Amino acid sequence: MDVMPLLLLVAGSAAVAAAARRTPVPPPLVLVAVGLVVSYIPGVPEYALDPHIVLPLILPPLLYTAAVESSYLDLRAQLRPVALLSVGYVLFATVAVGWVLYLLVPDLPLTAALVFGAVVAPPDAVAATAVARRVGLPSRITTILQGESLFNDATAITAFRVAVAASVGEGVSWAGGVGEFLLAAVGGTAVGLVLMAPLHWLRTHLRETLLQNTLSLLIPFVAYGVAEQVHASGVIAVVVVALYLGHRAWEVDFATRLQESAVWGMVAFVLESAVFALIGLQLPVVMRGLGEHEGIASAWYALLVFVVVVVVRFLWVYPAVWLPWRVSARVRAREPKPDWKGPFVISWAGMRGVVSLAIAFSIPVTAEGEDFPHRYLLLFLTFTTVIGTLVVQGLTLPPLIRLLRLPGRDAQTETLAEANAQAQASRAAEERLDELLADERNALPAPLADRLRSVLERRRNAVWERLGQVNPVTGESVDDTYRRLSREMIGAEREVFVKLRDGRYIDDEMLRTLLRRLDLEEAAAYREAE
Repeated sequence: MDVMPLLLLVAGSAAVAAAARRTPVPPPLVLVAVGLVVSYIPGVPEYALDPHIVLPLILPPLLYTAAVESSYLDLRAQLRPVALLSVGYVLFATVAVGWVLYLLVPDLPLTAALVFGAVVAPPDAVAATAVARRVGLPSRITTILQGESLFNDATAITAFRVAVAASVGEGVSWAGGVGEFLLAAVGGTAVGLVLMAPLHWLRTHLRETLLQNTLSLLIPFVAYGVAEQVHASGVIAVVVVALYLGHRAWEVDFATRLQESAVWGMVAFVLESAVFALIGLQLPVVMRGLGEHEGIASAWYALLVFVVVVVVRFLWVYPAVWLPWRVSARVRAREPKPDWKGPFVISWAGMRGVVSLAIAFSIPVTAEGEDFPHRYLLLFLTFTTVIGTLVVQGLTLPPLIRLLRLPGRDAQTETLAEANAQAQASRAAEERLDELLADERNALPAPLADRLRSVLERRRNAVWERLGQVNPVTGESVDDTYRRLSREMIGAEREVFVKLRDGRYIDDEMLRTLLRRLDLEEAAAYREAE
């Protein structure tokens, strides 16, 4: 097996993503564009998306990282809009887009058109999360988009399987389709609920940090594999487990959390970079199979399908936002009257991604000895829809948000809430410290006891200091100055330790121990000043 293409993909996409972070353009768009250009450079290996790799090996960790960083409480508070988008919208888009394509393309069976509708129905979890992070959407809209993108893949994959079965003549009925959907949804939820408690128990009872993080890396694949084994939704199982583990992450020891954050940050960066690069690299594969459909007609199909995909989302989102508020007194009592701006952003933030392409590539090549109807045209239209939404919507979403002047996160209010929370926690810690020091078994010299209290006081005051004090000479906030001075002091110690090692006064093992201690202190100083 030649591993060079894989190494080139990972290294190249990571380098492009790192460079893209220095530009105002979202990295996913830069990666897609570079992938498109590189795909036509002579000598570049051909990268064909294999759905048997993408769906079970790439999708689970990407979903896990997105879900574990999401808020279960926020998602529960936005359950209605999330469900309307992740289930209702996907099914509506499947039928609407499929029906339009059926009317556009001569000789295309309706069942095959519905297969395409299911393929392009779900906005992508990676794209939605990446763009939402970059543009700083209001927290409620971000929660809705993230929640939708976490669960909509399950709806789309199930709809796709039902449509493919109907298209190849397996005699699927409406009742059978509904039953398969319920099995996928309920079964995936059940698998997640069964696995989440034992997995959390293992995480809290393993004493080795390396073992805990090894388990963390295996969890999404275990949840996905078990669910798929019983013909349930692996996507939902992964999300359910991840939401639970993220909600209970505070019960895991600090060393595991620190290492886990770094490990999953690296995994997410590598996978997201490779995924978006792979999207751009698919163009030669798609174009080569287009055959008889190559020409002006396919370009017109692509343009019309893109427009339909965009318009259909608007047609669903606005009624889904306004109708519940209009018809339900309970909703009106709980929620303010919706405006037009939030739904507009949600409608425009429907970027498609690698999941749509992976599902499209899993359209069967043959069915009873015959090619699946217009398979390569469907692949081409999926590719153009993904690229179109990523480029057009991804590039215009940030200026659109600025133009609409959506209220962002209120930094002052959030800082006040953080300060109040820290004050309450500090009072509890002080009371606990007094109780402990009153016991003669916990006797400490006065300087050490004062040090414990000073660290606590620093943590309590740091948040309040963030509210506005600025150095008139340097323009730095108090936090920035504290962080800089802490790093300078720690840097001076670090240089001394290295000189002592170089002079053979201490060995490398001692140096690593001392440097790790400084690293933890530097991390603590950085966190205190954040």
